[in-house]
This record gives sequence, structure tokens and C-alpha cells, in this order.
Amino acid sequence: MMMEVVYVAVAALSLLSVGQSAPVTSCETLIQPVVIQGRDQLLGKWIYIAESTTFPGSRLLTDRFLESGWGKTTAANESDAINHYQVQKMFGRCFSVRTKLTLQNSTLYMVKPYSSAVTLLNTGCFDCLVFHSRFTLGGSTYIGLQLLSRRSGVSVAEKEEFIKQVECLNLPAAAFMDPEKGLCPDDSLAEESETTDLSSAIEDMSSKVLSVLGDIANSEGGMETLIKQISRGRA
Repeated sequence: MMMEVVYVAVAALSLLSVGQSAPVTSCETLIQPVVIQGRDQLLGKWIYIAESTTFPGSRLLTDRFLESGWGKTTAANESDAINHYQVQKMFGRCFSVRTKLTLQNSTLYMVKPYSSAVTLLNTGCFDCLVFHSRFTLGGSTYIGLQLLSRRSGVSVAEKEEFIKQVECLNLPAAAFMDPEKGLCPDDSLAEESETTDLSSAIEDMSSKVLSVLGDIANSEGGMETLIKQISRGRA
């Protein structure tokens, strides 16, 4: 049960997650929202490169348990909605989550497994998206920033630009994924898959689990204690 909570928690927290050819340098430019002309620019496969959030212990969870991740966005039946299929590698295993988001006035809204609003920020990375999110867990609101790319790795300059964006927004230091650990395969259309689908688990457990997770995260030393217990359980 404890490991299922961890899988769901890490997967849920990372749900949140194309411009010029030269790096952007000023904070004023780096935190400038980008107008989303339509959902087409969001469609396709995206590799998770890095993220930063004000959620306590988020970097510890990412650094300790999340090896790599990618997502595939497709058009939903509704003209203002998109479907997101996300796959993460944790503990050498693959886990997937399916969610649905609605696009309104250049903002992506998600209701389940938790409430969030996501906008795009300016970036000099030619094939990247930078998601700036505001999400609510357990009655508390947090801010997040996530870098996604069509590539499995970005340049040093592109990493530095994202780090600068994090600093401009006064967010905690970013956690970077490790592309050398490989990406999970795309089993979204396969009849049989080695990828474990967590969508139902998140749907059933999200309210209670994420509320408890929020309480743990906001308690002094809560996340460190939880991670130590999990690590001992896997030893």
C-alpha cells in the first residue's frame, strides 16, 4: 500500500508538465506568458526535462524516485480540450496516467486528480514548452515550473535559461531528469503492456491520498521522514 501511495503521489505531482532560436536572458522576458493560438501547438510527444515547485519535498521525491518521463498530447472530441497520456519510469518500472485538460484564454485547466491552471512562458528553446502552473492540494496552493522538449536532452544554454526562469520566479532549485536512464516505451495502444496504468488509482485515491500527502509535506520534516521510510522498505 505504501509503494502504491508513492507511485500515485509522484505521478500526480508531475502531471503538470516554441519560440526563438536564441536564449532569453532578462527576467522580464523570461516570465512573459505566451499566447496559445490553439491546441495544435501542444499536440505530440514531449519529454520531461526539469521541474521546480513550491510543494515541500517535491525535489526529494523527483530526485529519489523519478528516473525519466514523457507525455503524449492528443486532441479530445471537444474543440477546447486535450487528452494527455503520461508515462514515468520509477524504481525501474513504467507507470502511466491519463488526464484531460481544457484550454481557455491561453490557460490549460485541470480538475482531476487535483485543480490546476497552467500557462506557457517564453523560452528561447526552439522545440520546448515551459509550463507555469498553480495547483491546489489539501487546501494549499502551490506554484510549479516545468520544462518539456521534443528531444530527450537539451543544451547547457537551454538548461541555464530554465534555471534562470526558476530564479526569476523565486522558486526552489530545479530537479532535472536523467535521459541516460532511458524512456519507457509507448504502450498506449497495445493490448498487453508492461506499463502499469495508475489512472484509476489516482481517480479513486486522489482526494484522500493527496490530502494526506499535503499534510505530510507541510509538517516539519514530514517528507524527509516519509522518504526514509520508503527507502528502508525497498532495501
